[in-house]
Amino acid sequence: MENIASFLPLILLFVVFYFLLIRPQQKQQKKRKEMLESLQKGNRVVTIGGLHGVIKEIDEEVISLRVAEGLSLKFNRAAVERILDEEGEQ
Repeated sequence: MENIASFLPLILLFVVFYFLLIRPQQKQQKKRKEMLESLQKGNRVVTIGGLHGVIKEIDEEVISLRVAEGLSLKFNRAAVERILDEEGEQ
């Protein structure tokens, strides 16, 4: 019985660690994956580097962003940080 009692603080620490750090991180990763999968032509997006643009072309790994009239840049799909709504806000 003493052996189990000696491991109780360690088990409790792991449970707290899981609910405060691991679980929220998993939820955030799932949300980001869903956002990247939902990208469509015409979406206004912001890249990780802060570049704003509209998706002109998209395939499985690469997107082409129109950042200015007559200027398109290619990025990895993973470089998209967030999708903006019509008013330009998240």
